[in-house]
Amino acid sequence: MEKNIQIVSKEGAPVGEFIIEDKWIELEKGEQAVHDVVVAYRAAIRAGTASTKSRSEVKGGGAKPYRQKGTGRARAGTPTSPIWKGGGVAFGPKPRVFYKKVNKKVRQLALKRAFSEKLNESTVHIIDSLEFSDHKTKNAVELMNNLKLNKKVLMVVKDYNENILLATGNIPNLLLIKAGSVNVYQLLHYSNILFSEEAIKEFVGRL
Repeated sequence: MEKNIQIVSKEGAPVGEFIIEDKWIELEKGEQAVHDVVVAYRAAIRAGTASTKSRSEVKGGGAKPYRQKGTGRARAGTPTSPIWKGGGVAFGPKPRVFYKKVNKKVRQLALKRAFSEKLNESTVHIIDSLEFSDHKTKNAVELMNNLKLNKKVLMVVKDYNENILLATGNIPNLLLIKAGSVNVYQLLHYSNILFSEEAIKEFVGRL
């Protein structure tokens, strides 16, 4: 089930082929692994900083607001009660961590399945080199136009350099990332994945 992907130049001309070996492709299993990894990823990026004050933390309390009997009102022991305006919040949120543990083998399977789906959709592209002569944004825009990649693009490089960081920084719907950092959520989120030839070699090593 090997798959050949055309390697192109910055002008979009074919300059070679990259063989995706069968051991890097998985389309029979891994759906649940992808789900679990995406849920864990989205949980991990939650801030978890929402916080409310309980009845013991709000200002006030101490003295009974009015006498127990004879007023015709319901008895009350403290104005910090959750049913009083300005009182504490019952069962409100507190700072917490939403981290979910996912085993290494499950993460690896999910990455392989997500990558295989992109291969199946023919949305994985390889360029011989992702280097620019200067840091101008027009270099990256011209590259995207030449390769006809006008939707959400995940641009994967082996290492960052100043020119490519600056040239891609102002382009909406484009994310520049190292091959060693690509995750399942990013593979699914972006419409097209553009690897440099060096980056794809490093990425498949993770599969």
